[in-house]
Amino acid sequence: MKRLVVLLCFAVTVSACGNAGGTSSIESESGFVGGDGSIIVVEPAQRAPAPDVRATTLDGDTFDLADHRGETVVMNVWASWCAPCRAEAGELQEVWEEEQGNGVQFVGLNTRDSTVAAQGFVESMGLTFPSIFDPDGRVQLQFSDSLPPQAIPSTLVIDGNGLVAARILGKVSAATLRGVIGEVADRG
Repeated sequence: MKRLVVLLCFAVTVSACGNAGGTSSIESESGFVGGDGSIIVVEPAQRAPAPDVRATTLDGDTFDLADHRGETVVMNVWASWCAPCRAEAGELQEVWEEEQGNGVQFVGLNTRDSTVAAQGFVESMGLTFPSIFDPDGRVQLQFSDSLPPQAIPSTLVIDGNGLVAARILGKVSAATLRGVIGEVADRG
């Protein structure tokens, strides 16, 4: 019996030490990874080019990242079933309303959703920035060579030169987003 208790204690201790990848993200029962709140801002000389993103939005329009050269682009990866996405939606909208017309463009990147669920989310959250509909994650995967969004939600910030400048894994607050945009846009 004593041996069994020791083995169980050992197993619990080892499993609590983290995952093999060395990250601290949280995996949900559905197999999707939630972010840990980590923020990476890449030095300008180290930034990788953003992929050529040209995709259809939930409104049926085309969003082309190249059309926003010279602007800071905030790309938020979200899903309608994601609780942290619901929690951050109002803060994203708040910063979007402040930054609109100041050289900053927001775009959502909806993933793993139906059109109806995604459009319902946008409407219920009162989001006015465009959102790309990416049900199979193809647009999201285009970022694998730069600074990939590895969780839902994730927020990428692309600088005016079209380079991936920052990534936030998990729910982002308005204050954090303002700070990252300011740093990437070199306002401070």
